Amino acid sequence: MYFDFVGHRKWWYLLSLIILLPGLIALAINRPPLNFGIDFIGGNILEIRFEQPVPVEKLREALGEMDLGHVSIQAAGDQNFLIRTKELDRDKVNQVIGALQRLGQAEVVRVDHVGAVIGYELIVKTVIALAITLAMMILYITIRYAGEYLAGISAIASLLYDVLVVVGFFALFRWEVDSTFLAALLTVVGYAVHDTLIIFGRVKENLHLVKKEGFAEVVNKSINQTLRRSINTVVTVVLVLLSLFFLGGESTRNLVLAMLIGTVFGCYSSIFNASQLWVDLHLLFREQEKEVARPAKAKAR
Repeated sequence: MYFDFVGHRKWWYLLSLIILLPGLIALAINRPPLNFGIDFIGGNILEIRFEQPVPVEKLREALGEMDLGHVSIQAAGDQNFLIRTKELDRDKVNQVIGALQRLGQAEVVRVDHVGAVIGYELIVKTVIALAITLAMMILYITIRYAGEYLAGISAIASLLYDVLVVVGFFALFRWEVDSTFLAALLTVVGYAVHDTLIIFGRVKENLHLVKKEGFAEVVNKSINQTLRRSINTVVTVVLVLLSLFFLGGESTRNLVLAMLIGTVFGCYSSIFNASQLWVDLHLLFREQEKEVARPAKAKAR
C-alpha cells in the first residue's frame, strides 16, 4: 500500500493545528496556566516508616478524610512512605501524623518544607536544558545531512510541536505538573527526534539512489518505506507505557501520562509534520537558490 503523505500535507497541517489549538487556548486563559504541584508551589514532605506493612490504599483513605487537596504518596517498599502535601501549618501536620499513626505503629523520619523557589529554578533549568538540546540537535542534523540545515529546522519545529501538545493536554485537563513532568518532556524530545531521523535517514539514502524523481516524491517514498517500522515501534512503546500507567502506581502516573501522549504525537509529527515541513522549506529555499544561481551562470557564459 502506497499513500501520498506529502501531497496531502496541507490537510496534516490543519489537523495538527486543530489538535494543538485547545491546549494553547487553555494555557492562555487558565490562571495559573498549568496545575503546578508541590514541587513548584511549595508544600510539606513527610517521610514515615511503619513497623508492619501497610497498604498504600489505607494511607490514601486516611488522608482523604482530612481535606488536604492533592496528596502524593510514594511508597518505598511496604513500610516506608514519602508523602507530599500542600503547605500545612504545624497543627495540621500533627493531625496528619496522628491519622497515619492510627494505621499502625510508625516512626516519623522527617518533616520538611519545600519552598516554591526550588520549583522556579527547576523550570528555568529545564527551559535552558531544552534550548541547548534543540540547538545541539540542529547542529548534529546539519552535519549529519551534509549541511542540510533545513532538515534540522524541520525536526526542531516538529519537536516543539510535540512539547506544546503535551503541555497543552496538561493545561486543558488540569492534570498536575510536577518535577517528573519535566523529565518526561525531555524524554519525549529524545524519542521523537530519533523517530524523525529514521525517516530523514531514508530520505538521504533515496536521494542518492534516485536521481530523476523530485524531492517531494523521494520524501513520500521514504515515509512509506519506514511507515511499518514507525508504527511497530510506537505500538510497542505505548503497550509498555499503558502497563506502567495502570499498574505502576500513583507516584509515576503523571510521568507515564506525559510520556504516553508525547510518544504517540512524536510518531505522528515525525510522519505528518517534520517530513512535510522539510518538503515545503526545501521547495521554498532551494528553488530560490536555483533562481539566483541561473542568472549568475548565464553571466559567466
